[in-house]
Amino acid sequence: MTTRPVLLIPGIYNSGPTHWQSLWQTRHAGVARVEQADWDHPDCDTWVRTLDDAIAASPQPPILVAHSLGCLVAVHWAARHHRPVQALLLVAVPDPGGPNFPADAKGFAPLPAVLPAQPDLPRRVLMSSTSDPYSTPNFSAQCASAWNAEHVVLGERGHLNADSGLGDWPQGWELVARWRGE
Repeated sequence: MTTRPVLLIPGIYNSGPTHWQSLWQTRHAGVARVEQADWDHPDCDTWVRTLDDAIAASPQPPILVAHSLGCLVAVHWAARHHRPVQALLLVAVPDPGGPNFPADAKGFAPLPAVLPAQPDLPRRVLMSSTSDPYSTPNFSAQCASAWNAEHVVLGERGHLNADSGLGDWPQGWELVARWRGE
């Protein structure tokens, strides 16, 4: 049996070398990044197509692990496509109507109002911080509810990125590793 693939979906500007997504990619077999053509000027439709192509090319239903703007790409993809995936981990979902949302990111609002229960997307977890500058606790809770995702609040950890001091983020990897074993 092959190791279930993991597709990392970074946000705007990609994830740098000390970001947990990059560390997971270098430390674990079968973990790949969805490479966008333009990391600095995200276009939702283009990024969703790129994600769909990566999922279609996967040898088996992958686990999707999205951070920040990558979360919005993942939920737009899930609302439009029905290719099977093993699980979806959304980390630090940004509010496209919030004051700090990047002006260069186009087409991400409105967000899908719901992601109904689907057999091709059975496991969904949204992890958030209470001090994320790109979101609010209320927004994160609303998204988790609307998207039928388990909501895990990690306390005051900022944007859950390299600046949050997560390192290779063993708590997050533990969840992904469990899904890989299913």
